[in-house]
Amino acid sequence: MQVQTDPLSAAFSALADPTRRAIIARLAAGDATVNELAAPFDMSLPAVSKHLKVLERAGLISRGRNAQWRPCKLEAGPLKEISGWVEHYRRFWEGSFDRLDSYLKEIQEKGKRHE
Repeated sequence: MQVQTDPLSAAFSALADPTRRAIIARLAAGDATVNELAAPFDMSLPAVSKHLKVLERAGLISRGRNAQWRPCKLEAGPLKEISGWVEHYRRFWEGSFDRLDSYLKEIQEKGKRHE
């Protein structure tokens, strides 16, 4: 029995591996074959194919068929979901830092008045 994973978790899980992140970075420059994607790595084609299957299951890439050529293509939808999730927390942290900055300035002003 296969456990269903939400798309955001699947994308984060797929991107947890540096090889898969490098493949995504390469595909951001354009479609590529498995051989082209495998070239920079010191691993077998079957190992690269396993990475591609993980990325494909997460919806991060798709594989087409054009005669003999089977290009891999970046699918940006899941990356947009990740970006939106991260953006929410970026705003949280920026707000926290802004409040901390205001508090520190307030303390500095009080210190100057008491000197």
